[in-house]
Parts: sequence; C-alpha cells; structure tokens
Amino acid sequence: MFTSTPLFVGGLPGGMEWAVILLIAVLLFGANKIPKLARSSGQAIGEFQKGREEVETELEEMREEADPTTDTSDDDTLEASSDVDTDTDTKSDN
Repeated sequence: MFTSTPLFVGGLPGGMEWAVILLIAVLLFGANKIPKLARSSGQAIGEFQKGREEVETELEEMREEADPTTDTSDDDTLEASSDVDTDTDTKSDN
C-alpha cells in the first residue's frame, strides 16, 4: 500500500522541507512580520550568548579562587629559573 516518509530524514531539513517551513511561517505570521520576527530572534540569541559568557567567566573566577594551586607566583618562579639556566648556558659557551 502507501507508505509515508518522514519530513526530516537524516536530521537536517532539505530544500523542499525548508520551502514548506517557510510557507507555513508566511501563512502564520504574514510576510511583513517575518523580518521583525527574525530580528527579534537574533537579538534573543545574542542576549543568551552574552549571558552564557558572563556565567562562564564567573565560574572560571570562582574556580581560580577555590583552587590555590593556580597561583601566578609559581609562574614567576619558573620564569626566573629559566633565566638563570640561560645565563649559565651562555657562560659555559664562552
């Protein structure tokens, strides 16, 4: 008999599926409101990304405060010891 195939085979919609989605959107919202809808959706996504970045920054700051092993003074000590090593290498070459 007749078998139907799903619209979204393989995950992402193809050309014909996008045409159907666009047609439904035009019928629901009207042609004049679609650019406004797209603009507001873009702004909402931008705000979401800003909020996510702020949360990630705060979490990173909290991790640095909670973890005393990430002290920057250790890095300074390593740089100073590497300077000493290079000085002894240049003296031995002379």
